[in-house]
Amino acid sequence: MLKMYIDGDAFPNLLKPIVLRQIDKYIIETYAVANKKINIGKSPNIHYIIVEAGADEADHKIVEMVEEGDLVITADIPLADRIISKNAHAIDHRGELYSEDNIKQYLAMRNLMESIREMGESTKGPKPFGQKDAEHFANQLNMFLQKYMK
Repeated sequence: MLKMYIDGDAFPNLLKPIVLRQIDKYIIETYAVANKKINIGKSPNIHYIIVEAGADEADHKIVEMVEEGDLVITADIPLADRIISKNAHAIDHRGELYSEDNIKQYLAMRNLMESIREMGESTKGPKPFGQKDAEHFANQLNMFLQKYMK
């Protein structure tokens, strides 16, 4: 049975009710992993895991726990790459479903932008997260769950 993991360190508040509805609708065993206390909502299907402080501690815990076919919600592209390599699924906060076909391209672009910033260039960050992003995420999550929770 599919389990879901939420990279909770930067999880947008707009997505919490969306995810909570789907967790309870499909009865998905879910793990919210972060290095501080977070609250997605109350559900017997959600387990909260607090890891030690550190940039990638939540990522390491998720990779350790995830199994083939599971779903991870994260905006962290290197984490998504690690998840895809374990034959699991990853979706970002804006509804992008990462796959073997696209993850290396996203990772290369992320690394390029990081290199540009390290050279002192100013780059535009992502546009602010908004309602349209939440709607796109909700649609993508719903389609994914309809496909994989049958």
